[in-house]
Amino acid sequence: MSTHGFDDSDWESAKREVKKILIERAKMKGTISYSELVENIHSIEVKARSSRLFKLLDEVSSEEDAKGRGMIAAIVVHKGGDTKPGSGFFKLAERLGRDTSDKLNCWRKELKKVHSYWSSQ
Repeated sequence: MSTHGFDDSDWESAKREVKKILIERAKMKGTISYSELVENIHSIEVKARSSRLFKLLDEVSSEEDAKGRGMIAAIVVHKGGDTKPGSGFFKLAERLGRDTSDKLNCWRKELKKVHSYWSSQ
């Protein structure tokens, strides 16, 4: 079987890698840029602004949110400029029922929730 153009097992390996990377950063109450994240994914090749990366983040974040640990993709931000998540984060937030009328507040709440959970583990 194939997931987003990759063998299912490779895709699942990439999801585990992404989750591990984000959890490590969350434990330190930090963030990570899209480019730094993709540099640390070795199971598959993805680019920082690719739809495949956004699908990875969507799936990992949705799974974490379903477990009550928040949208872990809140940790992934632009390297320069506003140093906030991209539009895909807010689309996912809306799909998951978050109030995105104040995007900055939405992101801050999710970041705080993720940091709070993982830094206490």
